[in-house]
Amino acid sequence: MARPRVLSGIQPTADSFHLGNYLGALRQWVALQDTHDAFYCVVDLHAITLPQEPAALRRRTRVAAAQLFAAGLDPDRCTVFVQSHVPEHTELAWVLSCLTGFGEAGRMVQFKDKSARSGADTASVGLFTYPILQAADILLYQSDEVPVGEDQRQHLELTRDLAQRFNHRFGQTFVVPRPYILADVAKISDLQDPAIKMSKSSSSPQGIVDVLEEPASIRRKIGRAVTDAGSEVRADEESKPGVTNLLRIYSALTGESVSALEQRYAGAGYGSLKKDLADVVVDAFAPIRERTEKMLADEGELDRLLARGAARAREVAGQTMATVNDRMGFLRPA
Repeated sequence: MARPRVLSGIQPTADSFHLGNYLGALRQWVALQDTHDAFYCVVDLHAITLPQEPAALRRRTRVAAAQLFAAGLDPDRCTVFVQSHVPEHTELAWVLSCLTGFGEAGRMVQFKDKSARSGADTASVGLFTYPILQAADILLYQSDEVPVGEDQRQHLELTRDLAQRFNHRFGQTFVVPRPYILADVAKISDLQDPAIKMSKSSSSPQGIVDVLEEPASIRRKIGRAVTDAGSEVRADEESKPGVTNLLRIYSALTGESVSALEQRYAGAGYGSLKKDLADVVVDAFAPIRERTEKMLADEGELDRLLARGAARAREVAGQTMATVNDRMGFLRPA
């Protein structure tokens, strides 16, 4: 029986993934390659919806890919590639753009949120149509399932609507993807402001722990993490959001339940919790950091792995686009 196909992507917009990326996505992707026909891409086309310095984007794309392999993605068990290496992404995005209503695109919450930060007048058309390119990413590979968090659920609904619309108008062409709800994904908050999600776009540098960060810096940031009134180590979203966040990170990285951690640190205070958590985070990231550095030292091999992934991706994407072009009535070249 064929395994269900899954697709997901991550942007190369920073010099390292962070703790939230690792627990919320990367670790789940590693597990999915054993149960699914998994396609994972570094979405550099999505990255340019906001201004990027070309040399930095090129470097960060390699760093992102190296981290994916270092975190456990195996090119023999999944397909890892760079989005711009497969031109069918933008080709399908244009077709889907012509099937998407302006009001429909305008209702996407993420555009409203992102454009509000810099002003709608300065937001690019690419940022506005970002969810349509995302739909193309998914539909191009006939994905059965898409890992989603709450912030991406609306985009997946648009993808499903566009797939059904195309199928109804032009004949059965696309698989209508289902959401794959990741079980037990920890919600990781900013270390300095537990009210917001850990994020490169909204967190301060001190609120983020990076996967490739130096151990001393990791220990310093966790040691300075915001805690709450009192000294009892107890999970409580309302009165102890800072401690709850630390316990959640500890539990996610070790597999030990939050209640077991509460018992272990009963009467110990926040200092002991932070010190031990710092050790846990450093130990978890050390091998990934080491493997990433090794891969980046051999760019030729890294590029070869990405070319191999792109070839596999183009194989699938090309078949989809051939069908789409035929159904749309495009004249084939002689």
